[in-house]
Amino acid sequence: MTGTPLRVGLVGYSLAGSVFHAPLIAATEGLALDTVVTSNPERQQQARAEYPDVRLAATPDELFARAAELDLIVVASPNKTHVPLATTALKAGLPVVVDKPVAGTAAEARELAALAEERELLLSVFQNRRWDNDFLTLRKLLNEGELGDVWRFESRFERWRPKPKGGWRESGDPAEIGGLLYDLGSHVVDQALVLFGPAASVYAETDIRRPGAETDDDTFIAITHTSGVRSHLYVSATTAQLGPRFRVLGSTAGYVKYGLDPQEAALRDGLRPGPGWGTEDESLWGRVGSGESPVTGGGRAEPTLPGDYPAYYAAVAKALLEGAPNPVTAREAAAALDVLEAARRSAREKVTVTL
Repeated sequence: MTGTPLRVGLVGYSLAGSVFHAPLIAATEGLALDTVVTSNPERQQQARAEYPDVRLAATPDELFARAAELDLIVVASPNKTHVPLATTALKAGLPVVVDKPVAGTAAEARELAALAEERELLLSVFQNRRWDNDFLTLRKLLNEGELGDVWRFESRFERWRPKPKGGWRESGDPAEIGGLLYDLGSHVVDQALVLFGPAASVYAETDIRRPGAETDDDTFIAITHTSGVRSHLYVSATTAQLGPRFRVLGSTAGYVKYGLDPQEAALRDGLRPGPGWGTEDESLWGRVGSGESPVTGGGRAEPTLPGDYPAYYAAVAKALLEGAPNPVTAREAAAALDVLEAARRSAREKVTVTL
């Protein structure tokens, strides 16, 4: 890519904005972090220290007042602001990247998608965990037929946080769109749909385990895909002993992988994409085999492909500059929200929901 980089306005500089979006935008050829929106003086100071040339705005209104000076808006603010901010950006004629979940309902996501299509603007959803190291490795194994016909996909995004941290993500107010079902559940459901196709039915269990917690912190989702594959998905903040990140069982072999992709930890530690990015030690590789537990050495070690979060924004830049495909569409995100809404209903009514 050559020429003047696209000027990016980033709304929000908390965890999502400062740890994920800003570093990845800054590392992407063809993009330039132009403006950060935050009203928090400490976060303003942090943004200025990390990106000396960045402009600051205290409110989204300040940003949209000079929409003509920007080429892309990234919405990394609290969930309840995603739809109104994305709508404003699209109506201002600007392409948009929205952090997950793009909306609180599938209907809202489809309305946003229709608006973007009407305006002929990019609307992309930041589902970064499609570029996790283990997910990329599993896709490779599936493409090569290493597991045969997959029967069951187990995916766990588990943590041990026995005391609530507070904040909007753990708020019981439905308007905040908090809780693990919509937070980590957005990741594991999206991955399952990408790998095994549309959902036919959904069953879920959601619980509030921790004293003082206001919303779900221990959730299980079972998806029966139209392909026949069954996905069993676990998201939890109350797991004292962590299970495998992936356990995938097929007709000829299985794949078991422990541990989280290292990219989030690297970004939190201030590291930035470069040589060796996204790689993990050989001791953390998963195993492929049959008939024996991987814990006792069954199967063979499967080299984990490097994780590649930078690929998302590289694809966004290519879509805007060259007309390449949108890496994650709002309609794909809406399909995941269909599953999350069905899961919430299933847990509430204790039924299996057919889609």
